[in-house]
Amino acid sequence: MKCPIFFTVILAVLASAFAEEEVPEPEGARLLIAKHIHNKYLVENMDVVVKYTVYNVGNEAALEVEITDNSFPADNFVHVSGELNARIDRVPPNTNVTHTVIVKPKKYGYFNFTSAEVLYRRKEDAPRLQVAVSSEPGLAYFIAYREFDKKFSSHVIDWAAFAVMTLPSLAIPFGLWYSSKRKYEKLSKSLKKH
Repeated sequence: MKCPIFFTVILAVLASAFAEEEVPEPEGARLLIAKHIHNKYLVENMDVVVKYTVYNVGNEAALEVEITDNSFPADNFVHVSGELNARIDRVPPNTNVTHTVIVKPKKYGYFNFTSAEVLYRRKEDAPRLQVAVSSEPGLAYFIAYREFDKKFSSHVIDWAAFAVMTLPSLAIPFGLWYSSKRKYEKLSKSLKKH
């Protein structure tokens, strides 16, 4: 019985000795890129906010970072603000940088938000650029502005029309009540005098 326990202890000591050796972390910058759509509702002819967040999880600064997003064609979108081809000179290690673009869809329907391409230099002396891609938000549906307006507008004109249409049904009974009240008051005053 003592032999198996002895071998188990020896194996545990050897395993812990080998486990303590650290795998060397690759040198240079390492970027993770997230692409997010920040709108709760995607609506035809209304602004869509697209935010790119670049995380540097490496141990050196990323240099010459270029974000290129070709997923918003001019025949489907109007460019409102921000740059679809952005350049960031430097992203320090263990930090993040954000970039925001605003576009406006020209029509309603389904649209597939694809990833953006990112080129960067991992180190200052790196001979070539590293290629990365962002996350992709995926398929989304842009609702027609008319449908959005039906659900979410204040409907001031509708409420005003409703008030005008209900006014006769409230005014006529009030008028009848008021005229009978006045007649009753005149009658009660005349009876009090006698």
